[in-house]
Amino acid sequence: MVHDLLIIGGGINGAAIARDAAGNGLKVLLCEAGDLAGQTSSASSKLIHGGLRYLEHMEFRLVREALLEREVLLQSAPHIIWPLRIVLPHHKGLRPVWMLRLGLFLYDHLGARKRLPGTSRADLTRPPHAGILQPQYRKGFEFSDCWADDARLVVLCARDAADRGAEIRTQTRCTGLARSDDIWNVDLEHSGGVRETVAARAVVNAAGKHVDDVLEILYPDRDAQNLRLIKGSHIVLPRLYEGDHLYMFQNSDDRIVFAIPYEKDFTLIGTTDVPYDPADGPPKISDAEIDYLLAIANDYFARPVSRESITWTYSGVRPLFDDKSDNASTVTRDYVFDLDRGDDGEGAPLLSIFGGKITTCRKLAEHAMERLEAVLHFGSRPWTAGATLPGGDIEDGDFDRFLALAETRYPWLDAFVRQRLARRYGTRMALILEGIASMEGLGRDFGAGFYEAEAGYLIAQEWAVTAEDMLWRRTKRGLHMSEDEIAGVEAWVAGQG
Repeated sequence: MVHDLLIIGGGINGAAIARDAAGNGLKVLLCEAGDLAGQTSSASSKLIHGGLRYLEHMEFRLVREALLEREVLLQSAPHIIWPLRIVLPHHKGLRPVWMLRLGLFLYDHLGARKRLPGTSRADLTRPPHAGILQPQYRKGFEFSDCWADDARLVVLCARDAADRGAEIRTQTRCTGLARSDDIWNVDLEHSGGVRETVAARAVVNAAGKHVDDVLEILYPDRDAQNLRLIKGSHIVLPRLYEGDHLYMFQNSDDRIVFAIPYEKDFTLIGTTDVPYDPADGPPKISDAEIDYLLAIANDYFARPVSRESITWTYSGVRPLFDDKSDNASTVTRDYVFDLDRGDDGEGAPLLSIFGGKITTCRKLAEHAMERLEAVLHFGSRPWTAGATLPGGDIEDGDFDRFLALAETRYPWLDAFVRQRLARRYGTRMALILEGIASMEGLGRDFGAGFYEAEAGYLIAQEWAVTAEDMLWRRTKRGLHMSEDEIAGVEAWVAGQG
């Protein structure tokens, strides 16, 4: 069998391209060395946003594309993406009011808005802001963006791709690439040591921070240096304020830091922008990054936060295209394609992707298919703009009404668990609850509202292999569970083998 498209990498870029290609009827195989969203794509700030700060760097095309995508993604998955209001306090020592107002005017008008409200002034001395920030912050602005469960967005793209015929293989590493005229022969190695060679008409290199490593498999004599690796870290603390709004804090280094309501009980603060060296090992937050985030938080919040109150941290590496900028914060966040057809320019195509962000994943996939269509003539056409993701086929995108209907359909289900399942799975919660008519029917209660029925679904439908896959990417339940409860899930997973 010859696949039309083999995709290397199961992050947001690879999963979105697999979805688009499969929906166009292509035979698609996606291979991921670890878990879906196992690295950068689960370590974002969880926002679907236009990138207000990018306006200062004149990246108008990127900002406009991202702004337009907010409501497209919101409509496609209202269970895992929803609107939020961002509060930007005015800091008298930093950007003047006129500059903030101008930037937000552009932000409101560069991209069409149908559901998201525009900018308004914020009186920080009145509820819901009174007492949250230090007294010198009296005025600011409110504007709109969206929240997204980043890892679930990746999984849902993969699930949609699989439902449309794609083959998704996690724990499968690409170890060899050989071009034979108009066909690729690709060597794959599975986690159990099984090896095979598959054929494909085209290959997409969407390996994130390993894009250059994949290129070196093909060209071992070349020193690929296309990426600028930037580490971004976050800290999670017990909830610092009431309300669903997000705070956007300016800093004297011209960067911004978000304080975001997270998992109901917590506040997420991030992110940093520091160079990353793979020789340092897996990305993790440094003491300097913790100090940086705490200092900014304590410059704004009325109630001091300390290192001792940190519940959890996470770090990811942004594989940005190296535009030779001197400052990590000014490196372009736009994505770049490189189409390689061999020395004669006529061979089977290899499309390598550098950069990208969660917000523009769908549009990036469209553009990738356009590049491949131009050389292979698959007959592909754009289709994803009006399509929902799995579980997102909620009438009118009205999640509150959907949740009320779920209460009617599952009156026996604990309200907390019902809300959890609705938010994580949307209409696909019916697959988890099929044939179950009582709380006992959910099986073992692992803690924090996580039951055996859900765990089984994650293995059968969402490629979860380990407890970490389940608890820290697909559900975030690990943040709410004790060490003993997490160990219970680990033991259960081990018993499934």
